[in-house]
Amino acid sequence: MEVILKEDVSKLGHAGDVVKVADGYGRNYLLPRRLAIEATGANKAVIEQMKAASVRRSAKEKSKAEELVKQLDNVSLEFERRAGANDQLFGSVTSADIASALDKKGFNIDRRKVQMPMEEPLRTLGEFLVPVKLHRDVTAHIKVEVKREGGEAAGVVTGEANA
Repeated sequence: MEVILKEDVSKLGHAGDVVKVADGYGRNYLLPRRLAIEATGANKAVIEQMKAASVRRSAKEKSKAEELVKQLDNVSLEFERRAGANDQLFGSVTSADIASALDKKGFNIDRRKVQMPMEEPLRTLGEFLVPVKLHRDVTAHIKVEVKREGGEAAGVVTGEANA
């Protein structure tokens, strides 16, 4: 089945691309979610107009993203978490935590744009460079530092026991 993508679909193509997909994938996933339309003669004419509009919109979004990258280059985030003896965190620092911290600093960035290393949350102490994909061609890198909570010594648990 040939379909015309209306939006970017990871590992398949970008908006406006004509791609060949399995019948079931097209009928059961792409078409119901309005990510694509069937590739007919009439639809191809409509998609050319959509593609031109998409190119203009993408150029504007890219320029905004490049401006935002310049602002994000100076941003550094610090998180304090409880950690065990081997610098392993008792929790983690997730993309939602990073997006929330950026929001507090005045940057409204969706958590899905924060690309965590190895697709997992940060689970150890240290410094990390976390990429934030603002546009398909523009990525910012934010310095994230995970420190031990309250400066406690390794392996020492502070606080009162739960009664």
